[in-house]
Amino acid sequence: MRYSAPAKINLSLKIVGRREDGFHELETLVLPLPGLCDTLTFHPADEFSLSCETPGVPTDESNLVSKALRIFERETGLACPYQVQLTKEIPHGAGLGGGSSDAATTLLALNELTNANVPLDSLAAWAAELGSDIPLFLYQSPCWGRGRGEIIEPIELTWSHAIVLFKPAFDISTPWAYSCWQGSRELPEISYAPQEIAGITLSNDLERPVFQKHYFLAELKMFLLKHPSTLGAVMSGSGSTVFAILKSPDDAQALIKETRQEMDPTLWSHSEVRFIS
Repeated sequence: MRYSAPAKINLSLKIVGRREDGFHELETLVLPLPGLCDTLTFHPADEFSLSCETPGVPTDESNLVSKALRIFERETGLACPYQVQLTKEIPHGAGLGGGSSDAATTLLALNELTNANVPLDSLAAWAAELGSDIPLFLYQSPCWGRGRGEIIEPIELTWSHAIVLFKPAFDISTPWAYSCWQGSRELPEISYAPQEIAGITLSNDLERPVFQKHYFLAELKMFLLKHPSTLGAVMSGSGSTVFAILKSPDDAQALIKETRQEMDPTLWSHSEVRFIS
């Protein structure tokens, strides 16, 4: 059986403060991207194994897919002897939640394959053990994430604007970005102001620490903000992806071409027109 694990972007990400457990209190609005997905293929086998052809992706017990499967086995008492083939399309260290989506999709897939019928809220509790943003991907819809990310509120979101994503060759560590948030400062001539688009407020508190270290991302955001084809631009999650909201989907390819010419010819890009709502 084959399952798709969609990426996400954070339309907004607000850090409310530091929690007593060491995590940060968040309010984030997440939009799944059905056009950008990893794929997990499950084959019955004598024992569990994970394979992935993407260089640098671990296939041992440290992978979130492996960890999700082990939690499912532990909590249900069911053996899950599957050979899982992971095909990566979501770039790593991009703020797009690829590994988290893979883990959440693994839980959903096993729940279906084993006929365990575990309630979604129970799956979400297990997912929260693996990572703060993993429960977000279980609901397969736009949603608000609060607390450290584990308090989920799915919402109906009418979104018709095309989005173009850009990621440079470097990655960003999510724990590092959060650890540097307190005490970070805004850079002069860089806009961090909230942007109102289609009734949604776009903003990201992690731009402050990330832009301080990676000035290229600040320049990329400003280039996209000032471009005549865009309505706005913001960084997703902890980066390093910056996305632009387009006035017309017809402008996507031209924007990609011009951004690469002006900013970096090696930029990874993706355009998204269809959304889960």
